[in-house]
Amino acid sequence: MIVDGAGQTITQVCATARELGVEVGMRLKTALGLAPNLHIMQADPKQEAWLLEDQARWLYHYAAHITLAPPDGLWAEVSSLQKLYGGLPAIWQTVEQALTERQITAWIAIGHTPLAARILALTGKGECTADQGHILTALGGLPLQAAGFDKKSCTRLQHLGLSTLCDVFSLPAPELARRLSPELLGMVQKIQGTRADPKAPWQPPHIFRQRADFIQEVEHTQGLLFSLQRILSELEEDLCWRQQDTDTLLLTLLHRHQESTRFRIRTTGPEHRADVFLKLIRLKLDQQPLSAPVIALTFTVKRFTSREAPTGQDLLGETQDLNEAWHTLISRLQARLGDQALKQLTPSEDHRPECAWSAKQVCKPTKKNEVAPAPLPHRPLWLLKGPKPLDQTPTHWHSGPERISSGWWDGQRVHRDYYIAQLPGGEIAWVFRDHQEGWFIHGWFG
Repeated sequence: MIVDGAGQTITQVCATARELGVEVGMRLKTALGLAPNLHIMQADPKQEAWLLEDQARWLYHYAAHITLAPPDGLWAEVSSLQKLYGGLPAIWQTVEQALTERQITAWIAIGHTPLAARILALTGKGECTADQGHILTALGGLPLQAAGFDKKSCTRLQHLGLSTLCDVFSLPAPELARRLSPELLGMVQKIQGTRADPKAPWQPPHIFRQRADFIQEVEHTQGLLFSLQRILSELEEDLCWRQQDTDTLLLTLLHRHQESTRFRIRTTGPEHRADVFLKLIRLKLDQQPLSAPVIALTFTVKRFTSREAPTGQDLLGETQDLNEAWHTLISRLQARLGDQALKQLTPSEDHRPECAWSAKQVCKPTKKNEVAPAPLPHRPLWLLKGPKPLDQTPTHWHSGPERISSGWWDGQRVHRDYYIAQLPGGEIAWVFRDHQEGWFIHGWFG
């Protein structure tokens, strides 16, 4: 059951409460007398506005011209979509199916004007028809209160012997203008369609935001995953519709008696798959147990990137995308071990082997269309931290010499001749002769 902002009047009731005699408009005290175990939620206008915008966001996937009708309605222009969908029945069925999938209870109506459609939807009289005469007949049978007229106007019209919209519609235009106030006259004309009623189109914000409220407090992370799975499925659908990816997710857990807990989940590259996001969030939550029971969560994506065509796939998309697999692996490792735990070896512009690489943050792999660096000489996979004296005489010499003379500018000059040699035990070593200090081993080949 939902009460108004003041917490005194019932605004919405569930079927169970209705069976117990609780009705919309009833005082809270009376409702509790009928059903003491009612679960009460207070209306939040800010959250209601956000929820309405969220419904507009998914409806925008099906219709381009949408207008918000606060507090609980949406207008969508569908006459121009008939050719695309194959007629009004197909549009009606598509919207009904989408509502069922999202588990939303809604009343749909088609009208020749925005107000006509709204009135029919609010009274549950909506039908899948574009016949204006039929629509006006359905409207005509409704009482004046159903049209949204204020109480004072309804009383005045009833004193004139008018009790339904049909009675009002039957009055001639001059009589309407004489008997009705300008505001009421304008409203009637907008219902009939004799006065223009343009609606500014709504544009979806460039942000994805979802909120899940829990009737009972959630004490374990497992209880959050069901709601997150639904939200992430909608995110994947939204990203595919936008033809975009993202690499940053913002998750906020709201607690009753302490500050919210915030998580920032990063991927190493563009991503759109719900199952990948869910695994990363699960790893993050496993690392940081809940500090307090959760009453709600919000999930936000503000950063979007353009969708890149997958590489390494054939025309049927059946070949594995190694770039995508690389991003998935690195993202999971970072979620498990921390963003700073992984390092990537990067070549440096220095001829000295001990200075020719550095460990840096993991970055995206080089694209194929980028210019690759010049090929380097053959190097061992196992480079020692520092050269060690060579105390054995090599039995075979496989290559060399490769002279490296560098480092004079920083006071660490080297002057070496490198060879690949086989030692008596069969090991393949990378050795060099220093022109001043003798022979050393600098690495091993596998």
